Amino acid sequence: MLQTSNKSVTSSARYETMTDEEMIAGYQQCQERSLFMALIERYEREIYSYLRRYIGHTELAEDAFQGTFLQVHLKCQQFDPARRFRPWLYAIATNQAIDVQRRNKRHRMVSLDQSTGGDREEHPGGWSEKLVGDGPDPAEAASSQEHREWVNSAVESLGDSMQQVIQLVYYQGMKYREAAEVLGIPVGTVKSRLHAAVQRLGGVWSESRIEKDRESF
Repeated sequence: MLQTSNKSVTSSARYETMTDEEMIAGYQQCQERSLFMALIERYEREIYSYLRRYIGHTELAEDAFQGTFLQVHLKCQQFDPARRFRPWLYAIATNQAIDVQRRNKRHRMVSLDQSTGGDREEHPGGWSEKLVGDGPDPAEAASSQEHREWVNSAVESLGDSMQQVIQLVYYQGMKYREAAEVLGIPVGTVKSRLHAAVQRLGGVWSESRIEKDRESF
């Protein structure tokens, strides 16, 4: 993550009463470094946690984190004062995560051409903690490490669109409209993707339990 000095952390105290929107508007006007660093400090843990969980790889998350706040700096003049800062920031972070994954995928394809080896990246544990639905609840079932690993693998199979809404709504605590703004999709689409994701996980979980029961006989 970006490292903030003790001096910048101390000086950022004077910005504590400012809203995110006031801070980015102030930075648009004066490009004051301490203001920018205070904004980073406010969001660094949240955004890094989001990227680390989204990408599932520490070094790639670091790259995406650096790129996110670089883009905030470069695009600050494009920020619309009528918008809220947090969804705008998450949109940038999500795009950085996607770009980093694409670059890494190209790199891994080259590596595979040169070697038959290679370790598979896995998402860290935690996908299952807040998934809820009308059907079987993966979060309730995933009480053991074995089950958590299963859920991680199952969620990976959902595809990027479903993973994105799960990340934003369940893990980052965004409202549907905020997630919709980040992803540039209608609110109804966010809801339908969440519902489809949880229903699919519930169905796959049930099937896996049935198969495991058969194997135990």
